[in-house]
Amino acid sequence: MATQDASSPPIPFADTPNLARLFFDQAERCSDQAFLWKKQRGAYVSINWQTAADETARLALGLRDLGIGAGDRVVLVAENSPQWLMADIAIMTIGAISVPAYTTNTAADHRHILKDSGAKAAFVSGKTLAACLMEAAADAPALEMVIGIECRPVVPEGQRIKALRWPDVLSETDDPFLALRPIIKPLQPSDTACIIYTSGTGGTPKGVVLSHRAILHNCAGAYHFLLKIGLDDQIFLSFLPLSHAYEHTAGQFFPIAIGAQIYYAEGIDKLATNMVEARPTIMTAVPRLYETLHARISQGVKRQGGVKAALFDQAVALGRKRLLEPGSLNIWEKLLDRLLDRLVRRKVAARFGGRLKALVSGGAPLNPEIGYFFQALGLRILQGYGQTEAGPVISCNPPDRVKIETVGPPLHGVTVRIAEDGEILVQGDNLMQGYWNNPQASAATLRDGWLHTGDIGTIDADGYIQITDRKKDIIVNAGGDNIAPQKIEGVLVIQPEIGQAMIYGDRKPYLSAVLVPDPSFLQEWQAKTDDASDQALTKRLAQVVELVNGDLSAVERIRRFIIADEPFGIDNGLMTPTMKIRRHKITQRYQQQLEALYR
Repeated sequence: MATQDASSPPIPFADTPNLARLFFDQAERCSDQAFLWKKQRGAYVSINWQTAADETARLALGLRDLGIGAGDRVVLVAENSPQWLMADIAIMTIGAISVPAYTTNTAADHRHILKDSGAKAAFVSGKTLAACLMEAAADAPALEMVIGIECRPVVPEGQRIKALRWPDVLSETDDPFLALRPIIKPLQPSDTACIIYTSGTGGTPKGVVLSHRAILHNCAGAYHFLLKIGLDDQIFLSFLPLSHAYEHTAGQFFPIAIGAQIYYAEGIDKLATNMVEARPTIMTAVPRLYETLHARISQGVKRQGGVKAALFDQAVALGRKRLLEPGSLNIWEKLLDRLLDRLVRRKVAARFGGRLKALVSGGAPLNPEIGYFFQALGLRILQGYGQTEAGPVISCNPPDRVKIETVGPPLHGVTVRIAEDGEILVQGDNLMQGYWNNPQASAATLRDGWLHTGDIGTIDADGYIQITDRKKDIIVNAGGDNIAPQKIEGVLVIQPEIGQAMIYGDRKPYLSAVLVPDPSFLQEWQAKTDDASDQALTKRLAQVVELVNGDLSAVERIRRFIIADEPFGIDNGLMTPTMKIRRHKITQRYQQQLEALYR
């Protein structure tokens, strides 16, 4: 069992009862200091704490005047921006429940979330997102209004939904803070703050219900872990979707808790430029980003060649040796290592803005080799572990003692133990209240106060957790997205051309598949076609996959596939007696071919 030491310095926001108070109290302290930064006309411009708080307060009062009250659910579909933060906090301020949703959701995804949550209102940005949401809104009887952040949403003919613009909602009250005080005061730590939908093993997204306490507890844990690097004048660069529990807590509420500034990135394609512009001190990201940066840096060095490439390789080699074999550098290597700090590592640091204190990795397992690469170049990378159901952070490597092969010890106030079957169990105030409208799933996941994570792991003598396997079938891609393979497989096998399918892609940048052609289709196709070659069959199945991808969200789409050499069956060990596919057996059989798809 592992429990973080409770003998840590006091937390400044320890007595804060809810997330609204956390924000407004910090705004009062920071007042005219810069807070939120967004690109406009090619340059970052800032909104100070006072301005952000004033607009958030007016938005909260406006929502209340429109009839949104305690317990009402409000969906939020938008790109990361100052308005996303303001809307999220305004919803919580009046006791309503924020329901973040991905901008990549299909109309079917929105339909499920709107209906399951019983959302009364929704915020949406842009015409394209609004059109997708409105398509789903027709089947959401509880939805009364949609608020456009950038423009008024277009309501299809025949729908009774009220369409509003952001400015229309803002209250014109003379003193919005005075009007808000009696509203915020009753909010308790145990009250629900948000419902974040995450895919379950059956493929239907489940709403994870998180209280104000759970998120505040996570912020407190992050405060303890990062206190050693200094938490004054911190700058965050936010680019992961705020609808992801990781960014929602670590990239929004934790910066609020410590009075930090938040820059909003323009997207992954402009991230390198934004890092130089924002010069962040802390970045929270998923392994896929670090893999991409590793590839870009390595390829750039290779193209340069010559002395620069040789110095870079030497910096990585000596840095790695220093990390893995402490005290092993001789006097000449130490001198060279210091010289390489100036010649190589400073230049690498400059590409990240020049003042980075920590890169925090979470959402999916980080390849240790990627971790060693960045650490060897002088960039501190801290791998953590969590689940949406845990607020979401469970553990993280501390800055002063990193074990990159592990996900670190538990956060302050979190207890982790290993069950008899090796499953990682978690206990603490960070845990969810349950799944929305799903008592059966809640009871299966939360048992006797312990969260059953579905992950298999060990705890070493220092209390560090190492994840060794996944107990459940959910795929976590390199971007940290939870993907239910059964849902996609179900869509594939209803196609007449496909008889069986298995989705592959855990820790990978995209999904691939093993496909078994339907015997009837194959027989008929071979009889009718003039070209029954393997290439022709692959081309035909590629057309089918492309058709299926049109009904899937971006992270669920299949990029590549292989064709199995025989059907999955009981006799060949690829199916159980109850006709369920044996994923690990199929993966073992086609491992080399599947891995080749990612090269």
